[in-house]
Amino acid sequence: MPQIRANGIDFEYDSFGRESHPAILLIMGFSAQMIMWPVAFCEGLATKGFRVVRFDNRDIGKSTHLMQLGTPNIQEAMMKLASGEPYAAPYTLDDMALDAVALLKALDIPSAHIVGASMGGMIAQIVAAKHPQPTRSLISIMSTTGKRSLPQAKPEAMAAITTPPPSTSREDRIAAGMKAQSIIGSPGYPATEEELRKVVAEAVDRVPYEPTGIARQLAAIVATPPRNEILKSVRCPALVLHGADDPLLPLDCGKDTAASIVGSKLVVVPGMGHDFTNALMPVWLNHIGGFLSDVERAGKGP
Repeated sequence: MPQIRANGIDFEYDSFGRESHPAILLIMGFSAQMIMWPVAFCEGLATKGFRVVRFDNRDIGKSTHLMQLGTPNIQEAMMKLASGEPYAAPYTLDDMALDAVALLKALDIPSAHIVGASMGGMIAQIVAAKHPQPTRSLISIMSTTGKRSLPQAKPEAMAAITTPPPSTSREDRIAAGMKAQSIIGSPGYPATEEELRKVVAEAVDRVPYEPTGIARQLAAIVATPPRNEILKSVRCPALVLHGADDPLLPLDCGKDTAASIVGSKLVVVPGMGHDFTNALMPVWLNHIGGFLSDVERAGKGP
């Protein structure tokens, strides 16, 4: 896969579809590599007439890891957040939104449909609110505004994504990843054990284990203010897609996101949790592909 430099960072990315087609930028979530966007999803959107770009966020996968920024103390960050004290993270989600905008510019893409999942949805929201010019539309998937009063993740779900593996051995990393995915996964669209192992093993084998980047991403989420107010300024077409059975970001998080964006469309998927299973891809392609095609047909993108 190629790399390109943007915002002072080298980003690993790949692209599906013709460069002349309307672009979709896929922004992945916390601690997850770009390969978590299934190839079937990317290719499915490409067959609908789009150029699809996915990339590794800073501090994950094969993009630049900002080791020089050190390892934040997440417990301290959470305590300061709970007490209302300011917390200075190595960077925030606003910086990651600038990454996305700079990546589009480096790829000579003047505007794109901004699609983000989980933390990627938070980043996508900031792109749409603060960088409207390159934003054709916004799709926020299984994400949140970050409003502090919203329901919290189930303890076992939060532990699943933040607890490190017992060792850095390949098998321990795969076992921990499979366990995490099974806890936060979709009860109505479950992955087979074979599928789950294949997806997790691919991520494990792609890059060495590097926990400090994961900590910096988590600190960025913690340190970034809620987005309800800035989302009021979003005027592009917007879709909020959320699972009714999400244990990590409960459904109220998706409802709050949609309520914060004027004219947005909320789609709730019964049986969907917080994952990217093969069984979910037809549902995603139907809702996401259909929405983006409608936006293009209506000529609402800039």
